[in-house]
Amino acid sequence: MKVIMADFDYLKKVPYFNELEDKSLEEIHKISTINFFKKGSIIFMEGEKGEAIYFVKSGKVKISKTSSIGKEYIIKIMEKGDVFAESILFVGGEYPATAEAIEDSEVIMLKNKDIENLILKNTEIALSIIKLMAKRLKNVSYIIENLALRDSIGRTASVLLTFAKERGVNVKEGILLNLNLNRQDLANIIGISRETVTRVLSQMDKEGIIKLNRNKVIIKDIERLREML
Repeated sequence: MKVIMADFDYLKKVPYFNELEDKSLEEIHKISTINFFKKGSIIFMEGEKGEAIYFVKSGKVKISKTSSIGKEYIIKIMEKGDVFAESILFVGGEYPATAEAIEDSEVIMLKNKDIENLILKNTEIALSIIKLMAKRLKNVSYIIENLALRDSIGRTASVLLTFAKERGVNVKEGILLNLNLNRQDLANIIGISRETVTRVLSQMDKEGIIKLNRNKVIIKDIERLREML
C-alpha cells in the first residue's frame, strides 16, 4: 500500500512542531515559505530589520556576529530542524546576528506577523513557541557561562560535549563527531584563536581523550573530557 504524505509532513521533522496535531501543522504550513540558499549565500545580515523566524529543512546555516575589529564569532551551526532568528519574535527590531548557508540549504520562513496572529488563535502552537523561547534562553545562558568562566581547555571541552549531545554518533571507538568545520570555524565557535584550538585538540589527542581525523573527531574518553570543564 502506498502511503500518501501530507503537504505539511516536513514540519513534523521540526522538534518544536513534531507533537502538534495535524490541524495545527496545516495552519503553520499555510503561512510557511520554503527558500533554497546555495552554499555561501547570506540569508540575512546582522543589523537588518527582523521580519521572520527560520527553520532549517535541510543543509546547515552558520549564525555569527562580527566584533568592532572585524573578528567573527560563530554562535551556532544550525542543522536540520533547528530554529534561528526567533529572538525578534513579538518584539521586532534588528537581526542580532548574520545567517549564512554553509551548505546548499532549504530554509522554512515564517513571517513574524503571521506567526503572531496564529499564536493568538491557537493555544497549542503558542505553547510550542513558549518552549522554543525557553530553550533558546537556556542556550544563551550556557554561552555566557562558557565564555566567562572557562579557560581555553574548558571551552573546547564544553563545545565538544555539546556537539556529542546534539549530533554525536556511537561507534566502536567512542562518539563520532562529523563536524564538517575547519579549525578557524571551530575556533570561532569556541571563542579562541585557531592556533590555540589546534594546540588544545592536539594535546587531547595525544592524551587519548579524543582522536582527530580531518574534520571528524572521535571522543574516546568522555569522562575525562567532562573533567576538563
